[in-house]
Amino acid sequence: MARPWWCCTAAPAHTTTTSSRSTTTSPRAAARSSITTSAAAVGHRSRATRDVPVGWREHVVDLEALRGHWELDRLTVVGYSWGGLLALLYALEHPDRIARLALVSSAPVTAAWRDEFERRFAARMAQPWIARSRADLVASGLSRTDPEKYRRIAFALSVAGYFRDPGRAREMTPFRVTERTRQAVWESLGTYDLRPRIRQTFPNGTAPRALLLHGIYDPMPLEAARETAALLSTGVIELATGHAPHVEATADFERVLGGFLPRR
Repeated sequence: MARPWWCCTAAPAHTTTTSSRSTTTSPRAAARSSITTSAAAVGHRSRATRDVPVGWREHVVDLEALRGHWELDRLTVVGYSWGGLLALLYALEHPDRIARLALVSSAPVTAAWRDEFERRFAARMAQPWIARSRADLVASGLSRTDPEKYRRIAFALSVAGYFRDPGRAREMTPFRVTERTRQAVWESLGTYDLRPRIRQTFPNGTAPRALLLHGIYDPMPLEAARETAALLSTGVIELATGHAPHVEATADFERVLGGFLPRR
């Protein structure tokens, strides 16, 4: 039996209806017995009523509960985007449970770098061609004649700023984000700075074996990924992509991640 590994995906409260390029799993890597958990909705979080806490601590508690349920001793965790930050938060809370840690296009470990991401992403989304394309889409009448195609194009425009080549955005399967959960997660983190905690938990090169993969053209700052890598005593594998290397450089993504994941 292959050694299992976890994949924590995308944004808080991110859900998608199909298995696709919207997550970090690839067909080749998935053959190695993956357990894919929506970083958004471990357990019941995406469907929680308003009186149920949905902050980062609850997400970590859910992950640990699943580990115990599946009777896994130590984990290889792959985290994408917010899922990368969640994977790291889990590692800081349960360092003895982590065998390997792969952070793909990971959200940064400080609120300051996250603010910089928001600034960069907003600047990309403010490009005139996006506004024109949205106006053309509305005027096209597709919302009436072909609602599914309309939704796909509208989604691609909403994530265009994440890509080096915005035309590739149509290759990503549409997903939705539950806004309440997303907001609750970031509010629970506050003006966070995980750097002191990482140094304290993993001093002097004691961090688990780690891989960081990041796009050079990612609005999520590459500088932040390099800083995180240094804290984990490793480097960053940099690809000529935006925030979705699994879409824009699939072969390289599979090669790098496949070489890191545990084998039989």
